[in-house]
Amino acid sequence: MGKGFKTTAIGIMSGTSLDGLDLCLAEFRFDGKWHFEIIHANCVDYDGDWRKKLATAHELSEENLQKLHANFGRFIGEHVNSFLDRNKLEKPEMVCSHGHTVFHQPEKGITLQIGDGQTIANTTGITCVNDFRSLDVSLGGQGAPLVPIGDELLFSEFDACLNLGGFSNISFKEDDERRAFDICPVNIVLNELSNRLGQPFDRNGELARSGKLNEALLDHLNSLNLYTAEIRPSLAREWVESTVTPLLKESGLSEIDLMRTFVEHVAIQIARVVERKTAGGRVLVTGGGAYNSFLIERLRTYCLADLITPEKQTIEFKEALIFAFLGVLRINDEINVLRSVTGATRNSSSGSIHFPLV
Repeated sequence: MGKGFKTTAIGIMSGTSLDGLDLCLAEFRFDGKWHFEIIHANCVDYDGDWRKKLATAHELSEENLQKLHANFGRFIGEHVNSFLDRNKLEKPEMVCSHGHTVFHQPEKGITLQIGDGQTIANTTGITCVNDFRSLDVSLGGQGAPLVPIGDELLFSEFDACLNLGGFSNISFKEDDERRAFDICPVNIVLNELSNRLGQPFDRNGELARSGKLNEALLDHLNSLNLYTAEIRPSLAREWVESTVTPLLKESGLSEIDLMRTFVEHVAIQIARVVERKTAGGRVLVTGGGAYNSFLIERLRTYCLADLITPEKQTIEFKEALIFAFLGVLRINDEINVLRSVTGATRNSSSGSIHFPLV
């Protein structure tokens, strides 16, 4: 990449917690080191219809899943257009979409993120980069995590980057290589429990704070095989449904007590990893869970690291920002997926490029 390079891109992220579609327009510059500036960012809340469609997409027939793939691509494209128009923003060089994960079983060579890239390109008239995971999975990798290349090149001043989204994941430098892995579920479980109580999420963790800690369930959760695995697998909805959901159901506890206990579990598991990997260093904390003050409070009781929450835009849109960056790297044929974090046979420049046809 030559010095003086500059471009703009929109990054789009739809997370497993179904809290909405994140759009982040950013400028990227390279002068021997990468720099970024978030120009504008917004989250489009899913209405009940889209939330249901995405939550049940894995149950669809192949034909209906293809229809949803195209329709979600159109939905993304239309919201990119309105995002640009409403905020009087110039069209960027590219739209870079993570899509919404329906299946992720890399051990079987399967990963699917819906939101058709060609439809996005045609709807917006902007080149679209998407499908960032498939190539890595074909190379024997987990197809995740993908964000660490952004941590490496855009947030290198921190000892680690911790994301608290549907799942928690951490990225850090070790033996001169970037390492990263998923730690445990977070909002994919907490939001589901909140939904049962008629709330989209647990604001500031107040519901969990009011619950009672159940030591038996906590012990069961903390003893899951995941936490002693030599190589941590990439986590997805399927693992939660097969492993965590039955434990919660069998406990017979109220939603409030389940939330209280699960927050404690999350805090313990994250703190163990953070302490082992950073030895009390500076840790950037982003994702929706950064606003869960009860979770952060419990995490600090177990963790000596300096947990740093940045400004609102970075907390909420770091993943969308980095997917924009992944697209910039892909367009320029630069490495954007690291074998050191996915377990693939090699690094790759991953993503499908779609040019608008209309």
